[in-house]
Amino acid sequence: MKRVITYGTFDLLHYGHVNLLRRAKEYGDYLIVGLSTDEFNWKSKHKKAYFDYAKRKQLLEAIRYVDLVIPEESWEQKKTDMKKYKIDTFVMGDDWKGKFDYLKDEGVDVVYLPRTPEISTTQIKTDLNEKRGK
Repeated sequence: MKRVITYGTFDLLHYGHVNLLRRAKEYGDYLIVGLSTDEFNWKSKHKKAYFDYAKRKQLLEAIRYVDLVIPEESWEQKKTDMKKYKIDTFVMGDDWKGKFDYLKDEGVDVVYLPRTPEISTTQIKTDLNEKRGK
């Protein structure tokens, strides 16, 4: 069985997220999603998600491409997760291109997938704030 892993906050879940998860699943049989915890988002990424971890996890678990959701609590955890979950392929959006190439040393393929160009959580938040201001 080929195991694939990806990571993210997956806040304000949208079709770009679903596209990424669908395409990630095409690289294997079992897709694991490392979901950034609220604490990790705040302390390391300096952002606050609209939905808390439990709600974001529930949404991801409802997507048919996702087999397992695990908490992402640090940047360093990626390296240990490759062994712990016997990962074959690590997948991220291409906005992270090159940032995780070091995982190849852990014996995994590293793939950066193109983002869905017309959608992002940042854009949704911007659009909503603009509408509120009118």
